[in-house]
Amino acid sequence: MRISHGFEDLGPGLRGGAAAIGNFDGVHLGHRALIDAARAAAAAAGPGTPVSVVTFEPHPRRHFQPDAPPFRLTTPEEKAHLIAAAGVERLHVLTFDAALSSMSPETFAREVIAGGLGLGHVVVGEDFRFGHRRAGDAALLRRLGQHMGFGVTILHVVGDEAGDFSSTAARVAVEQGNMADAAAILGRWHAVTGRVRQGDRRGRELGYPTANLEFGAQILPRFGIYAARVEVRDGPHRGLHDGVASIGVRPTFGVNAPNFEVHLFDFDGNLYGAPMAAGLVAFLRAEARFDSVEALIAQMDRDSLDARDALSRARIPHRAPGARKRSG
Repeated sequence: MRISHGFEDLGPGLRGGAAAIGNFDGVHLGHRALIDAARAAAAAAGPGTPVSVVTFEPHPRRHFQPDAPPFRLTTPEEKAHLIAAAGVERLHVLTFDAALSSMSPETFAREVIAGGLGLGHVVVGEDFRFGHRRAGDAALLRRLGQHMGFGVTILHVVGDEAGDFSSTAARVAVEQGNMADAAAILGRWHAVTGRVRQGDRRGRELGYPTANLEFGAQILPRFGIYAARVEVRDGPHRGLHDGVASIGVRPTFGVNAPNFEVHLFDFDGNLYGAPMAAGLVAFLRAEARFDSVEALIAQMDRDSLDARDALSRARIPHRAPGARKRSG
């Protein structure tokens, strides 16, 4: 997948084609429906028409609420990884700043979609908003496209009997520790991602060496213990590994900063610096403080057994999706 930043002065190899437009935080099943529709539009346009995604960094919410707590389901790097895995050929990352946010809908359509990116067709959800103060909607985009030479497909929101497949719904599930609901929306286990960093080695002293990741801008899941399915994406230990993860402030040791660490079962090796996606499969219990190290180790033994059991039964929930047309 070719990645471009900005929309000005793009070479001919990055212009044109059909694109899905949105924030794509989480790259959930609704987002993948947009990508599938863009792929269909590209196929209809003729052989060689590329499939693209247009997205924004930083997330517009961060631009307008710079002091908001971490809320992202995916880092920019993970978002790009998931979009590439969906078969997208080009990713256009637009800087969401004061200049872009102040554009009128007409200016955005003319200078970004038709002019800068040269797109022949775009796909958006029915709840899509664009332009200064979100003045433009999907219907306006379609009318502008008719005048500016690009087609527009508007998709109904995708969901099931439990609700919409949305980033907001996935965030709520993650914050509640409801990993099955999150997975049903995302189509995969929600994962903490990044490169393994060096911790304080306390887990090794307890007989449970762990790989440590930083949350950064990612949302904080419910504090507690999780069954985890970990993908190491590069290096000699590349592949899937099962384990048990801890998220919280480690009250037994008086540590107050939110921390993520995962112990991989039956593993012996050095993971420092390796890129990792630690999928959270099942919430096992809430974080707790123990009166002694011995009591903590005994509980960790039980947690490991519980995690192995949960992982042996783990299946990503599948709820039949469909378009959910909104009224009003």
